[in-house]
Amino acid sequence: MYTIRTVKILVKLLPSILALRKDRKKWINQNKDEIDLNQLKKNARKILVTFISLGPVYIKLGQWLSSRADILPQPYLQELSKLQDNVPAAPFDQVKPIIEKDIGLIDEKFDHIDPVSIAGASLGQVYRGSISGQQIVIKVKRPGIEKVVETDLKILNKILPLALRFVDSNLRYSAKIMLSQFIETINEEMDYTNESKNLKEIKKDMAENNKVIIPSVFDDFSSKNVLTMEYLPGIKVTNVDALEEKNIDREQLVVDVHQVFFTMLLKHSIFHADPHPGNISVTDDGKLILYDFGMVGRINNKTRINLIRLYLALVEKNPSRVVSAMDDLRMLTPGYNRLVIEKGIELSIRSMHGDKPDEMEVQSLMELANKTMSKFPFILPKNLALYLRMASIIEGIYKTHDVDFKFLKVLKNILQEENLITGAYIEELKISFDTFLKSINSTLRVGSDMEKLMGEVKIFMNKRKPTVLISGSIFSSSIFIGSVFLFQSNEFFGLLGMISSGVIMGLSVLLRKY
Repeated sequence: MYTIRTVKILVKLLPSILALRKDRKKWINQNKDEIDLNQLKKNARKILVTFISLGPVYIKLGQWLSSRADILPQPYLQELSKLQDNVPAAPFDQVKPIIEKDIGLIDEKFDHIDPVSIAGASLGQVYRGSISGQQIVIKVKRPGIEKVVETDLKILNKILPLALRFVDSNLRYSAKIMLSQFIETINEEMDYTNESKNLKEIKKDMAENNKVIIPSVFDDFSSKNVLTMEYLPGIKVTNVDALEEKNIDREQLVVDVHQVFFTMLLKHSIFHADPHPGNISVTDDGKLILYDFGMVGRINNKTRINLIRLYLALVEKNPSRVVSAMDDLRMLTPGYNRLVIEKGIELSIRSMHGDKPDEMEVQSLMELANKTMSKFPFILPKNLALYLRMASIIEGIYKTHDVDFKFLKVLKNILQEENLITGAYIEELKISFDTFLKSINSTLRVGSDMEKLMGEVKIFMNKRKPTVLISGSIFSSSIFIGSVFLFQSNEFFGLLGMISSGVIMGLSVLLRKY
């Protein structure tokens, strides 16, 4: 059975991998004469259908890949972003034993559970019920899913080395890292105690945000395989007609979606990484309701500050600082061409700050990410990949509503309202000062060598006075050269260094007289 499954997966995946290899090469070269967008979309749809036909693990894999601009061309990302957990539910008589094994007899523990599933996902399915008169939803792991996941992950690990022989080296590198990240994530999602912890942490973080509601967990009715929460109904965030009927301000709704998710990302240590339309509803008074906390991203304080630095540099139109922040986020491989990447970022910033009324700033950002990540030596640590997934799904919500929306304006407001700018500036000053000191140290080392070479000259000169001048000149020159390099990334410290070098040179001349 294992061998048959392996052969089936390989036969289905190989044609898509070969098509991707060809499409990716054309997309990276950006040769308009060679790119047939219709053919790319056709190939992308084929891989979408293939993932659906291969079952839950591959549906999850497709979802994961839907934001990997370092791996897939834009048309592939657009198609795979349509992948949502919409899988027919298993019969309730197969689910009932799972609930009763972990929680107890349904007739004793619950008022009732409706046997008709209200949602079927790739790893679990959801039912409505009640406890002591309170409406609830019960998320139950799909019967036999552990075995399915275990088998398919083993097969993926087995066939990946073979499949990667047919792709370019950059894709090979990204794909290996991506698979290990994917396996880690799907294993975390298989344990509902993790989701319960995620939900509670995000609920606590966002408690003071009046734009979002997060359900509560019933701990006594939850386990590794069962998660019971309060029932919070609402309108699907992309149901335009229903939102219009309730007179919901859709322009403000799009702003609120970005405000909620980017506040999670930039202010706290955990963020919801799967905000597809099925996981976001809207109350009659316009508040957001969030569901499904199985896929989350976690970032430490250093990473969070560097992300803020990156966004602040985008807002302030500073490509050099954007690249520096990306480097500190470890998004760039060693030995990258900084000037080339800065140019790409500069072009993107111009586009995002464009004056055209129909400028789609979020799309510009994601398209740039796709093109540069395909061309340049970008890498994506796990949680930054999850962050890009989050951002790309939110972009899809914005496109659905097609309202007047300026991403960078909203981003700037978030940074200001959440008092996040000061910390980013302090970090920039620290980095600039460290760079300044390193520049001086480097040039001083050169200066010391120069001073040794001039040893013979000193024999013919007055020992004290010229030495002061020579030493001062070398030190002043070192600071000046270091300041010239620093000026490219921080004008203030660069100018300060140049002025300091002049002062030191002046003092050296004065001291020579004594």
